[in-house]
Amino acid sequence: MGLCSLVPSLWLRKPVMVAWSTPGAAVLATAGLAGSFTMADAVGAFLVCAALITLVGVTGWFERAMDRIPMEIATALLAGVLARFGLDAFAAAQTALPLVLVMLATYLLSRRLWPRYAVVLTLLAAIAWASFSGQMAWSAVTLELARPEFTAPRFSWSALVSLALPLFVVTMASQNLPGVAVIRATGYHLPVSGILTLTGVATLLLAPFGAFALNLSAITAAICMGPEAHPDPQRRYTAAVSCGALYVVIGLFGAVITGLLTAFPKELVVAIAGLALLGTIGSGLAA
Repeated sequence: MGLCSLVPSLWLRKPVMVAWSTPGAAVLATAGLAGSFTMADAVGAFLVCAALITLVGVTGWFERAMDRIPMEIATALLAGVLARFGLDAFAAAQTALPLVLVMLATYLLSRRLWPRYAVVLTLLAAIAWASFSGQMAWSAVTLELARPEFTAPRFSWSALVSLALPLFVVTMASQNLPGVAVIRATGYHLPVSGILTLTGVATLLLAPFGAFALNLSAITAAICMGPEAHPDPQRRYTAAVSCGALYVVIGLFGAVITGLLTAFPKELVVAIAGLALLGTIGSGLAA
């Protein structure tokens, strides 16, 4: 994820954001709960899905289809995808009202005084409040490097039908489609087919190590491509480069990051995501 965001952004001098498929993870979690597939079956499904994504990128049919969608529909799609995150930020107040009020007050004040650092300051205030009130579970954090583990793939018709094809469909419909909508809505002209091909090839190479579906980002792309990243659209690629570099660090210290997310109150994670996206949601609705 990190290199597929960092390198193209530097090469094109435009923000390119790649993530993994969130709905794809939900598909895999559901299949895992069923207990009918092994990790080897899953890796085989990852490879098939990656091959299909690569094929879509090489042929260019997805980008041609997206070019026919009016801009207003693209921005509406973007606002619709992100709206739930904005609403969830305030829904978190039902179980952690003081924390959410501190975060909201910090966000509004910093948006007025230091808009570029609003989200970072809000996150720091939230961590300070959670630590002061004893809500941080620091015992969940352990310091260690990630250790890649190779799994040989196994191909089966049942895994193809129940894993590979659903993973491909939800990745294209729920991730790459909104991802292109973000690109169009923010006014950037990126080689969508080339980026899709890159994500497919990267997934092919890394599937035996657990990479299940890389795709165009929608949520983080909306942040890095929006006016809050930089007033000058020509300079916003630096946000994607920074995000890619952070992804590399997160990948190297995956266990540490997982521990931190577990240590944070869940309301903190939900609220910071929603507040970070409020500006993008508002712009989408206005368009």
